[in-house]
Amino acid sequence: MADAHVRPVRGTQLLVEHMSDVLRRPSLVAIEIAWRWLFGIPFLLACSQQIRQILAAYPLDASGWDSVTLQNPWASAVQIAHVFSYYEPPAFAVMRWLLPAAGIAWIILSGLGRNLLLKRMASSSTAPPTTRPRSRPFSVMLFQVGWLILFGVTLWGWFHSMQWVSATHISTGTEPDLIGYFIWAIFLSLGFFTAFALISWPFTIAPLLAQFENRSAVSAFAQSLRLGKPFTSKLAEINLVMGIVKLALLVLAMVFSAAPLPFADELGTGALHMALAASALFYILANDFFQVVRLKAFLEFRKLFREQGSAA
Repeated sequence: MADAHVRPVRGTQLLVEHMSDVLRRPSLVAIEIAWRWLFGIPFLLACSQQIRQILAAYPLDASGWDSVTLQNPWASAVQIAHVFSYYEPPAFAVMRWLLPAAGIAWIILSGLGRNLLLKRMASSSTAPPTTRPRSRPFSVMLFQVGWLILFGVTLWGWFHSMQWVSATHISTGTEPDLIGYFIWAIFLSLGFFTAFALISWPFTIAPLLAQFENRSAVSAFAQSLRLGKPFTSKLAEINLVMGIVKLALLVLAMVFSAAPLPFADELGTGALHMALAASALFYILANDFFQVVRLKAFLEFRKLFREQGSAA
């Protein structure tokens, strides 16, 4: 009878309330921005330095970039492919050491940042000691490793699916099937995106279980898979909606960056660069904000379902 008075709540029903809560506590978004930028700025600087070194050893003129013409899309596609082939060996040589180093740095900084964020998010002077989160940065790092591996596998699958689409619809020796190519490309891209959103939620809820229920990393991840269909369906729904929001933010940022193009002659290239930078900054900040909203939603649903389980 304990469940009779409990009203079902959709995963996104309280999303606006969670957004308001996060807006009232800007320090939460500041923590998310801080650890992401502590990783992102050095990583972009390292990429910039390596790009300059590659261009110094492999000049752009020698790659055939100057001969690329946009008048003929098929010819330009082949020419751009030659440019990529020219830079592929040095680029892969750099990525062999840069990506693992960046992955390790991201795991450490994200683990420390998310651990602090979760503690700050749930901190309350009125909360009893038994409900306050425990600091488990190493466990959070392990979950970030799992998330990164899943993300890499998803990218690998998407890339090979795009190769299959290209081989079966364009590189067949006959007239390219552009309609079929774009249908499959859009369908598979959305499919991989949706699949990742629907299966990656355990790596977000598991840190909450580890910190709030004093579990080890293995125990927390195992428990995240045994939360029951009503709970997990809400988490998957939130994860999917937050992914859709991220796509919407990307489209909105692209629209903002392209808005001054009809006035390029009057505004000049400086204004276009400013619009592009402002759009990129808008996307980054908005993305960080909704990352915190997602964590807030997961935290509240963990509390709700745990309370219902105790009442039952």
